Amino acid sequence: MKVIVIGAGVGGTSAALALQRLGHDVVVYDQMRENKPVGAALSLWSNGVKVLNWLGLGDAVAALGGRMDLMAYYDGHTGEQMCRFSLDPVTTQTGQRPYPVARADLQALLMDAVGPGRIRLGMRLVGVDDDGTTVTATFADGSTDAADLLIGADGARSFTRDYVTADAAARPERTYSGYTNFNGLVPIDERIGPADQWTTYVAEGKRCAVMPVAGDRFYFFVDVPQPAGLPYDRAVDGKAPLEAAFGGWGAPGVRVLLDAIDPAVSLNRVEIWDIDPFHTWVRGRVAILGDAAHNTTPDIGQGACSALEDSFALGIVFATNTLGVEDALLRYQRIRSERAGDLVLRARKRAVETHAFDPAVTQAWYEGLRHEDGTGVIRGIVGNIEGSPVNLGGGILA
Repeated sequence: MKVIVIGAGVGGTSAALALQRLGHDVVVYDQMRENKPVGAALSLWSNGVKVLNWLGLGDAVAALGGRMDLMAYYDGHTGEQMCRFSLDPVTTQTGQRPYPVARADLQALLMDAVGPGRIRLGMRLVGVDDDGTTVTATFADGSTDAADLLIGADGARSFTRDYVTADAAARPERTYSGYTNFNGLVPIDERIGPADQWTTYVAEGKRCAVMPVAGDRFYFFVDVPQPAGLPYDRAVDGKAPLEAAFGGWGAPGVRVLLDAIDPAVSLNRVEIWDIDPFHTWVRGRVAILGDAAHNTTPDIGQGACSALEDSFALGIVFATNTLGVEDALLRYQRIRSERAGDLVLRARKRAVETHAFDPAVTQAWYEGLRHEDGTGVIRGIVGNIEGSPVNLGGGILA
């Protein structure tokens, strides 16, 4: 069977690998001209890592991942420690250590694994035609390709999603979450936080955090509640918005981080949007996955993991069902859409809690952190992992 995948991000390449492992002929198209992913890094929680293990990439992913043994919150104004605890229960309960990884490193690993000549860059999808037997993709340069099925992993502004949902009662629309995220990579500096710790400074509904990744680097991400559409030019504005948002904080680690950020080397700005959960992921021989199907805020760190779960489910349905492409894709949709939608809503709820959209809720969260021994946070992290299809119903040991 020939498969076209649109999108060479984490979801598209992992889906390609899952189907290649079954012996299918897979070609991946992406409109980007080189590996320049949006965002500096991502959280691979245990469910995402398990999918990569299943794809045969476990050792390589472990080598890319930072060792994150601890988690701690600090008051952004004073630097006072609010709580600090081990993340080991996540590993022992789920059976797999989580890893923060640089996104470009992971994407390069996945693209290399798909294989030479199987990924074609600079190709923008502009048309899809499904005649019931063959799906034909048309690209902006006028070229076409035909296959037995097409998987759209083409991101939050997915062309494929528009095709799949063309006849739906309500078309999915992106919604601004209320905050903008700045992220990048800096050298590890223990004045910011220990090299094996997820360190987060909080105050005023803003968040300033670092996670360790391979190469003696911290992945930093900071959240600033603000309206959508504010102008920003990295070459001109640089880190001025970060100084405006965090420069008045008294926590010494925040000052060290701000000083370490070099906009010319690593600084991304991303307005955070999501999409209300929807359940039309399939139209005939065409299906969507990843952000195209469940664009989410990063507040529970499950965006990439959810895309990897899609790829796992896609591989399983094509390995175990024999009633045809359309039937297998509908089974994939049934496995994935409800859980993925639930994670979108969990992330949205978490965003409200952490960003002072309701100040009383966020203040109550701050007060709770001062009494947190890790039990509540671990419960939330494991709860997001527990329902993963990769666990086959038995992946959590309390």
